[in-house]
Parts: sequence; C-alpha cells; structure tokens
Amino acid sequence: MPLKDLLLALVVIIAWGLNFVVIKVGLDGLPPMLLGALRFALVALPAVFLIKRPQLPWRWLIAYGATISLGQFAFLFEAMHNGMPPGLASLVLQSQAFFTLFFAALFLGERLRAASVSGLLVAALGLALIGSENSAHVPLFALILTLCAASMWAMGNIITRRFGSVDLVALVIWGALIPPLPFFALSWWLEGPALIESSLRGIGWNSILALAYLAFIATLLGYSLWGSLLSRYPAGKVAPFSLLVPVVGLSSAAVLLDERLTALQGWGALLVMAGLLINVFGSRLVRYLRPQAADQGNA
Repeated sequence: MPLKDLLLALVVIIAWGLNFVVIKVGLDGLPPMLLGALRFALVALPAVFLIKRPQLPWRWLIAYGATISLGQFAFLFEAMHNGMPPGLASLVLQSQAFFTLFFAALFLGERLRAASVSGLLVAALGLALIGSENSAHVPLFALILTLCAASMWAMGNIITRRFGSVDLVALVIWGALIPPLPFFALSWWLEGPALIESSLRGIGWNSILALAYLAFIATLLGYSLWGSLLSRYPAGKVAPFSLLVPVVGLSSAAVLLDERLTALQGWGALLVMAGLLINVFGSRLVRYLRPQAADQGNA
C-alpha cells in the first residue's frame, strides 16, 4: 500500500479513535438519545439530496439503519452516559468481530475457524477481567450496554453482507435517514420533553462542535476514506487497520480525559486486544508455521 493510502488509513483510525472522547464531550451537554438524533440528522441532511440512493430495497436500508446506526449508538451512548469510560468503550466495542462470527454461523451457516474460537475465548477472559471490577470505574450495566452495542454492529455487518457491492458512503448517508425519528421518540420517552427543551436552549459550543465532529469527521469523512480504501484493496489488507482504533481510543482518553485503567482492567484490555489479533492473524500464522514444521520434520 503506497504511503498516501497508509496516511489515509491513519486519518480514519485517528478520526474513529478520537470519536469516543468526542462522544463523552457531547454527552456532557446533551442527553444520549437526543445526541443520537441530532448526530444522524446532520449525517443525513442535506447529504441525501446530493448523493444518489444505493440500489437497495427500502427494507434493507431500514434494517441497516436500525442496527448499525440506531441500535449500536443507542446502546453505546447510553453505556457511556452510565459510566463506561471512553477508552475502554473503544476497545470493548471491537467485540463486534466475535459477535459477527457467531451471527454468521447462526444465520448464514458459516463455519467457525479455530483461530476465531481461540481469539474469542481469550477476549472473553479479558472482558471478564474488565467486568469483574464492577465499580465507579466500569459499572457492569454500562459494560453490558456496550456489548449490546457491539452485537448491533455485528448484526448490521450480517445484513450488509447480503448487499454485495454497494457504495459505502451512500449506504451510510441514506441509512442515516432511519435513526433520527426513533432516537427522538426514545429521547421523548426516556429523557422527557423538559430535558430536550432545556438541552436545546442551553446547547453550548462544546456540544455543537462534538456534533459536527461525530457527523462530518467520524461518519462522513471516516466512511468516505474507508470506502475508498476498500474499493482499491482487498478487505484483508484494510480491515486489520481497525485494530488500531482502540489503541487511539485508549491513548486519547488517557491524554485528554485523564482516564486511567486499574491493573486488572489493563490486563483485561491486553487480553481483548490479543483475542482480536488472534482472530485476524491466527489463521495466517498457522498457514505460515505448517510449512516450517513440515520442513523441519523432513530434515
């Protein structure tokens, strides 16, 4: 991959990694469901008037928007509102890779690879360590909500597999038409009209800038560059870069929010990252080691 494209991948990683700190800033001024409604309204409008709708039936656009956009971020925003630290949220959310494997086996009949199962077990141990400290650092309820967010992302991945080749940017923009009204309805129900009114009347620059970042940088710019890379390189070359997102998420939360992990959480985070690495690279390592072992046996 040329240096220019590596730099584009780095821009996406940084944009998505910082996303979690920005969500925290946004939640300091806006309740979670209202934040979700405003974010996706900004993503969809006015972009839907400029970008042609992807050639998909509306039922699939609704399914995509209801899972990857509404489901994922409703759970994630609520998790962070209930105390999930931004850095750890960026890491735990990557468990979507394992939920995707499980759903693919359940709904699509795909076989689970040994490396994937091994990676899942290692990551599950890491999550257990993180969750064992049910305290002000990581409330168990917030951890469960983050895992629910990851499962919604994974379900969206399974739905997306049915689309075949599709313009990713157009899919994100048109899929963003789905969440705003349900988000507003959830905000009205869970947060109440009084809080909605006071939040909008008193909205500050921090919240406005956070919304702009979430809509235009993390979503539109991030997915545009990611889609561009996927259109020019095999997914196997591009997807591993996403493993760096929680590295940026944890680092930025430590620097900007002074987020500190306990020793147990640190070990848990390392195990989750190790599980993700095993899932992505385990099969390749086995294929590489087999010829080496065969050569030594013949010698």
